[in-house]
Amino acid sequence: MVLYQAEDLTVRRLKDKDAELLVTWLSDPHILQYYEGRDRPHDLERVREHFYKAKKVVRCIIEFQGKPIGYIQYYPVEQEARSEYGYRNMAEVIYGTDQFIGEVEYWNKGIGQRLVASMLKHLMDDRNADRIVMDPQAWNHRAIACYEKCGLKKVRILKEHEMHEGVLQDCWLMEYSRIKAEDK
Repeated sequence: MVLYQAEDLTVRRLKDKDAELLVTWLSDPHILQYYEGRDRPHDLERVREHFYKAKKVVRCIIEFQGKPIGYIQYYPVEQEARSEYGYRNMAEVIYGTDQFIGEVEYWNKGIGQRLVASMLKHLMDDRNADRIVMDPQAWNHRAIACYEKCGLKKVRILKEHEMHEGVLQDCWLMEYSRIKAEDK
């Protein structure tokens, strides 16, 4: 099922047959350097456990000109994460997203920026999001620059927020919002 299309970029729901794609991407050290960590290659069992079990996460494949090239997911930010991130208004609709381009030859072509911008639009327009958050690791300057080009703002550092390659990494809480900071 196609979630949305933006010119030659299509975002569609994850299918059972996509598990092999995820295994390929998530066993590639180039991808794992940024997503999951090179110490966590995924086999079919791990992909099925990690990507096919959670119910509240909308998991999708990214296609560029009809070719599957990556993965994106979005999910409502739950109460525990809202508290950690500093969001007090539980009536707000807040989504989180995570994504990667799994085909290295499609890196540095502006596709990631187009993907993030189109997902922000989808979540704001079609899911009535008030805020969209991401938490890239602080060392991942390329992802942070992409998100900033799409209008996300750095909100604050989340100290030792995510385990990556055996080390708890600091992450930036980044936000795209239609709500003023003082209304937070």
